[in-house]
Amino acid sequence: MERHFTVSGFVSQRGETALHWHRLGMWLPPGGHIEPDEDPIEAVRREVLEETGLAVEVVPTAPAYGDWAYPPQLPAPVTMGVYDIEAGGPHQRASHQHIDLVYFTRPTPGQPLLLPDNDEEGWLWVSAETLQAGEVLRSPHGGEAAIAEDVRRLGIDAIEAVRALETGAA
Repeated sequence: MERHFTVSGFVSQRGETALHWHRLGMWLPPGGHIEPDEDPIEAVRREVLEETGLAVEVVPTAPAYGDWAYPPQLPAPVTMGVYDIEAGGPHQRASHQHIDLVYFTRPTPGQPLLLPDNDEEGWLWVSAETLQAGEVLRSPHGGEAAIAEDVRRLGIDAIEAVRALETGAA
């Protein structure tokens, strides 16, 4: 089976995380394919910027392994999920899998925290309370669905990781 490496970046701030209504009919964080000659950190920062307009930094969730100077280490993803992508539609000509490296991120200081307002994708800042409640969310253009369990739990953990970093509890 064909497999693609992808990244997802949970962007969290002020007790909320950014999700959008994806064309597949579900709520997802920003993310996408890792491009050739791009490392996962570059990919997640690029994808978040392209999709939300926000410049972000990755929030480390585990210490670096070892203290050597070379080779440099990249922050480890929070988790890696394997998602089956079914054939159909212009973007899924054949069934394949996405091996998704998930990162927690936060906006870099000094920028407006505005999400895109467009007709194609409905972006929302979703609170930890809403994620915990498992509410059905409606997109600005009418789509609605409950947030998938993995997205809910990762969103809650991303909010907590950013909060801990900002309060010095990390």
